[in-house]
Amino acid sequence: MSFPPEEKTEPVPQTPVFDMGTDTRTEGDAATLTVTPVGLQERRGSNVSLTLDMCTPGCTEPYGYGAQLSPRDQSAQEYLRQGTHILTPAMLHTRAMDDQSLQAEFYETPMNFVDPKEYNYPGLVRKNRYKTILPNTHSRVILQSQDEEDFLTTYINANYLKGYDDEERAYIATQGPTVNTVGDFWRMVWQERCPIIVMITNLEEKNEKCAEYWPEDTVTHEGIEIAVVTVTQEDDYSLRVFTLKCGEEERSLRQYWYTSWPDQKTPDKAPPLLELVQEVERAREEAPPSSGPTIVHCSAGIGRTGCFIATSVLCKQLRTEGVVDILRTTCQLRLDRGGMIQTCEQYQFVHHVLSLYEKQLSHTAEE
Repeated sequence: MSFPPEEKTEPVPQTPVFDMGTDTRTEGDAATLTVTPVGLQERRGSNVSLTLDMCTPGCTEPYGYGAQLSPRDQSAQEYLRQGTHILTPAMLHTRAMDDQSLQAEFYETPMNFVDPKEYNYPGLVRKNRYKTILPNTHSRVILQSQDEEDFLTTYINANYLKGYDDEERAYIATQGPTVNTVGDFWRMVWQERCPIIVMITNLEEKNEKCAEYWPEDTVTHEGIEIAVVTVTQEDDYSLRVFTLKCGEEERSLRQYWYTSWPDQKTPDKAPPLLELVQEVERAREEAPPSSGPTIVHCSAGIGRTGCFIATSVLCKQLRTEGVVDILRTTCQLRLDRGGMIQTCEQYQFVHHVLSLYEKQLSHTAEE
């Protein structure tokens, strides 16, 4: 696949790539503190401009509007629609160990972050946890509201994402609710008939990552009564089962709160994440047929959230087709929510998890 030559850009600042304290990489590893520009990495909205944007508020370069995509943005969209790299099991195991190739592939894949100018609405800043992490407009979840004209009442920082085999609206990726958006979050859970929430962040990691949006026993938000039925503590996550009531209707909801994935890192062990993916899949199959998407959130709703959803989709692909296309899945997720799988380390981790899963599958097949 060929692309128009990249414009000449300024040298990349020697700054770690990070997202305001979300899913950053560890200090101390010198190799992680420089960003090597490869191919399309310097595209607008990449981690680099995110870093700059946070260091110097207001210094973002001008964007094109609406359908007027610049040639650069067009080539980014094209890349995300066409990017593919099918891996057989043998290729997957080799590739998972090849940090350099994975790094090159990761930095070449456009992030597809949203231009903040697309959301020029007064008061919206209170609805976003991070000012540069915004929902891509075409796939955003729109809350039903008494007053459809009032944009703020319909807005939540959340996107629908496709599942395996282009299953529409299989997941919703969203930011960790803030004190201001807890009510909106529960409106979304009810409106979308979500049977499962996967939460992959602690409430605090140096600073607040997510508001505690559930009650100890019962609470009512926006006319929805939320009651805790049971709490079970497993090794790596806790499971809460809630009953939700609104009017005459009553539903069950499960929240998997995965706590052993520290911020600034990928989990130390792939097995607990794999177990959680499989547990959520089983719960999904047992949910009523009328159920909607599975909600997944971390703090910004792109890093750890992206890893979980990608792993979930790719495990199905591996079981069904015997191959995986991690690049294709990453591109598909980023088309619908910019920045999904946020760091190179996370991209490598997804490869490790899939490699482990493939070994488990072939081991089971041999028995």
